[in-house]
Amino acid sequence: MRVARYYNNKDVRIEEMPVPKINPQELLVKVMASGICGSDVMEWYRIKKAPLVLGHEIGGEIVEVGREVSKYKVGQRVFVAHHVPCNTCRYCLQGNHTACETLHTTNFYPGGFAEYLRVPPLNVDRGVFVLPETISYEESTFIEPLACVVRGQRMVNLKAGQNILILGAGISGLLHLLLARFQGAGKIAITDINAARLKLASSLGADLTINAQDDVVSIFRKANDNRLADLVVVCASALPAFQQALQAVDRGGTILCFAPTQPGIDVPVPVTDFWRNAISIMHSYGSSPFDTSVAVDILRTNRLAVKELVTHRLGLAEAGKGFALVAEAKECVKVILFPHQQTQGDTR
Repeated sequence: MRVARYYNNKDVRIEEMPVPKINPQELLVKVMASGICGSDVMEWYRIKKAPLVLGHEIGGEIVEVGREVSKYKVGQRVFVAHHVPCNTCRYCLQGNHTACETLHTTNFYPGGFAEYLRVPPLNVDRGVFVLPETISYEESTFIEPLACVVRGQRMVNLKAGQNILILGAGISGLLHLLLARFQGAGKIAITDINAARLKLASSLGADLTINAQDDVVSIFRKANDNRLADLVVVCASALPAFQQALQAVDRGGTILCFAPTQPGIDVPVPVTDFWRNAISIMHSYGSSPFDTSVAVDILRTNRLAVKELVTHRLGLAEAGKGFALVAEAKECVKVILFPHQQTQGDTR
């Protein structure tokens, strides 16, 4: 089978490797669609493990079932989670599933940028979700990123009517916009330096779009009855975004650090001001099986316009082009690879 093996952001090679063999407790899944995540091109994070086959936003079809697996059958359309928790450690029992060491170390093999993948027993047990007929393979690539957004908004206890400022209009920021609107948020503003992304955000329901290089805090305050944001969601890794978040959050508000900085970068926090004004800083990484099930249920209703986020549909042979598009973050929002089809082309 063909795989797209990652060496660095500018070197993604189409290589051949054997179709994985499964044991009695495993599944073999034919990958029908696989999204390129922004984390796939975080070179500082990926390069230390290269070369490897990445890809974790997948939808596929079960083509072989281990003889000890009774929950699934050949022909079922599924989403498969790459990371799954143990559900028994102190972190899981406290509801912090994404801090679980098992979640950090589990994966399917070899990765989603391949024609087939092997699903290990633990992932079979708690990481396989049968796709409803209303979710296409293309839409299934949004299950994992949406589950992460579901968890983030759950962690900050998003309430209907809250005013939100989202810093960064990439795929994560736009999914936060769609989900917050779905959940009844009040005014939603979003920032970016890319005019096309801001235009898309406006069409998806953002009340206010702001160029990230402008005076974001003043513009938001003026448009929000001279109030700052109840919730600021940081979806950009650039240091100025974190600095803007510290200045843009209202008393009693929350900053959700959905994106990380690069390693070694510190963000000074006005501790005394935050202490006096009851301001919280939260972080959110990954998702739990519960969040994934919620994401599937939401997408099943077709009430989130995720198809509007797809800008490029490519065959596996063009994985290098897809990585370049996502790394440059200029002409694309969502890039999806279709391992068993020829080039799909750009949607706009």
